[in-house]
Amino acid sequence: MTAISPIPTTDVAAATANRIVDAAERCIRRWGIRRVSMNDVAREAGVSRGSVYRYFADRGALVQRVLERTSERHVALAEPSIRRKRSLSAKVAEAAAFIREHIDDELSLGLRARADEPELAALRLAQADRTLNRWIDFWVPFLAEARERGEVRRDLELRQAAEWIMRILISLVTVPSVTFDHTNPEQVRKYVEDHLVRGFRA
Repeated sequence: MTAISPIPTTDVAAATANRIVDAAERCIRRWGIRRVSMNDVAREAGVSRGSVYRYFADRGALVQRVLERTSERHVALAEPSIRRKRSLSAKVAEAAAFIREHIDDELSLGLRARADEPELAALRLAQADRTLNRWIDFWVPFLAEARERGEVRRDLELRQAAEWIMRILISLVTVPSVTFDHTNPEQVRKYVEDHLVRGFRA
């Protein structure tokens, strides 16, 4: 059996890895998370199956990288509008509204056309420590600003509060609402204010 050589550390290696991730994203758009295979990705990228495994240990790791990259693009697009909002509740509501608004668009890999795949993607991301920590890091500065304004209590544990915000946002994607219209930013804002931010106060 031929040994697989170590991953090169050159610009060529980085370009190849990106090419594989790009190909995987196109395959996911075409077939969805559940049906995409390493063979599909290798053909799409124009590389051998062994080359795909050289950069990604298994199919799950490759799918995860595609989802992480999509999440990073979402955050980059949402941040300016979130930052413009003055209160913490408005910022969280803006994030929730953004997620709902973009759930069917190009950013979401076309998964809405396949039953349960947006929920599967959200749960896979939420279960990845790396991604969850990035999301927590995103919210901590906004929570610190809210604490300085007196909007939340002084002893609030910011990272735990940031994780709670993310759990709420994930639930807005994965669990339909029966008590308010989660596509309406004003109703989302009121829901967030009544049931999330109030819990952060003294």
